Amino acid sequence: MGKQFPASELKRDESLRVVDNRTGKEYTVPITHNSIPANFFKGIRAAAGPNDRPEDETERGLRVADRGFLNTAVIESHITYIDGDNGVLRYRGYPIEQLAERSSFLEVSYLLIYGALPSASQLSHFTSEVLLHGPIHSDAEGFFRAFRYDAHPMSMLTSAFAYLGSYYGEANPSLQGQDLFTKAAKGDPAALQNMDRQIFRLIGKATTLAAMAYRIRQGRDFVVPPTGMSYTESFLYQLDHLSPTDHLSELHSTKPHPVLVKALDILFILHADHEMNASSTTVLQTGSSLPDPFSAVAAGCASLYGPLHGGANEAVIRMLVSIGSPKNVPAFLDAVKKRQKVLSGFGHRVYKTSDPRSFIIRKVADEVFAVTGRDPLLDTAMALHDAALKDDYFVSRKLAPNVDFWSGLIYRAMGFPMDFFPVLFVVPRVVGWVAHWRQMMLSPSGVKIWRPRQLYLGPSTRDYVPLEERTSAFQVGVGMEPSVIEHSGMTKRRKLAEAAGKVRSKL
Repeated sequence: MGKQFPASELKRDESLRVVDNRTGKEYTVPITHNSIPANFFKGIRAAAGPNDRPEDETERGLRVADRGFLNTAVIESHITYIDGDNGVLRYRGYPIEQLAERSSFLEVSYLLIYGALPSASQLSHFTSEVLLHGPIHSDAEGFFRAFRYDAHPMSMLTSAFAYLGSYYGEANPSLQGQDLFTKAAKGDPAALQNMDRQIFRLIGKATTLAAMAYRIRQGRDFVVPPTGMSYTESFLYQLDHLSPTDHLSELHSTKPHPVLVKALDILFILHADHEMNASSTTVLQTGSSLPDPFSAVAAGCASLYGPLHGGANEAVIRMLVSIGSPKNVPAFLDAVKKRQKVLSGFGHRVYKTSDPRSFIIRKVADEVFAVTGRDPLLDTAMALHDAALKDDYFVSRKLAPNVDFWSGLIYRAMGFPMDFFPVLFVVPRVVGWVAHWRQMMLSPSGVKIWRPRQLYLGPSTRDYVPLEERTSAFQVGVGMEPSVIEHSGMTKRRKLAEAAGKVRSKL
C-alpha cells in the first residue's frame, strides 16, 4: 500500500506520484475521473535487470497487467452506471427500479440508445420503425431448416445474426468504406440514418430470429410478426401461434396473457444492458475493427452463449433439481462450503452487496406464479434463499441472490425449455449492444482498433531442428501434446481396415 502523507503536505492536484525504485526516477501521472492512463506507463523505462528476459521488453516501458479486466476501463461511456458496493444500477441516470415499474422495454431501448426518455411522438416513431423491421426475408426459412433437429437455439441465433449481414451490403464498411458509420460523428446525416436503420433492423428482427430458432425445434411453421401488438407481446405471439399467417380478426382470441407479456417486458428491461459485461465488451472489441453491426452482434451472442455469462439462470434450475427438496438444502450448503458443490444464482462479479434487479424480479415471479401455478422447485428455491441469507458463511462473503436466481424460475414457469433461457437474455441485450456500438461509432476521437498487450512467458529464441534429428518432444504439463482420441463408428472401422491392409501388404 502507498505511504500516508500528512494532509497539510498534500494539495489536490489530481495526480499520482510514482517512484520507480529500479531507477530512482519520479513520475507524475494525471488522474481523470478517478482513473490513470495505462499508456502513460510506457514512458517509465529502465535498463534490463539480471532477472529480466529480452521478451520482457524492460527498456520499452512498463506494461499494465490486468487478467480478466478486473480494473481496466476500456471506454468512456454515458450509458449505464453500476455501483456494485451499494447495489445501484442506472440507465442514463435513471434508477432501474423506476424504469422497471413505470417504463416499457422499447421506451428503455430508446433511452439507452439515444440518451433521454422520448416524447410521445419520438417513442411512436421509434416503436413503429422497430416493429416495421420485424419481418425477415423468406429465404431465412431455408437457413433455419438447414440446422439439425436438435441444434441448440443459441447456435442457430448466433449464426442467424451473422447471416443477416449478408442481406445488407449498405451496412458493411468492408464494401462501402471504413468510414461508413464513423463519419456520422462529423455530422453526416446519411451515415447517421444508415446507422439507425441497422439498429431498427437488429432490434426488430431479434424476436423474429429467436422465435424461428424456437419453432424449428417444435417442428412448427414460422410466424410472420403480427401488427397491432407490443414488442414483447409480438414475441410471445410468434412463439406460440399455431398459424403461420397473421389474421387480424383473430387477435383478440390469440393475444398472449397480459401478465406474461408484462413480466417478459420487465425482464427485458432488467437485461437490456449491464455496462461492460463480457458480451458487450466482445461486441465493442469486434466493432473496433469496423465490420458490419450484424457481425458484431453475432460475436456478442457467441460470448453470451458461454455458461459463465448467459447460462447462469439455467445453472440455477439444474442446481435446484439436483437438490431435490427443501429438506436437502442444509446438506447442499454444507457441500458448497466444502467446495464439493457450486452455489448458482448467488453473488455477482460486480455487485458486492445485493443485485438491485433481484428485488424487482422477485415481485414479478410472484405475479407469474399466480397465473401459471406454483413451480415444484419454488419451495426448494425459497428454502435455499432463506438458509443462505441466514448463514454467516455466505453473508460474510456477500453472496446474496442475483437476478439469475429468480429469472430461471420465471422462464420455467412460463414454459420455456432451459436451453432457450440464454436466447431470452440475448433478445433484450441486443439493445445494450447496439447502444454501445453506436456510442463507439459516434466517438469524436474516432474508433481505434482494440489491440491489448500480453506478457510473453514462452521460450526465447530457438533454432529449428530437422525432423530426422529430433528425439521425442518432452514437455512437462497438461496439454503439451495432442490427446489420444477414442474413435468409434465409421472412423473406427476405417482405421481397422487400414491396419489390416498394412498387415496384408507385408505378407
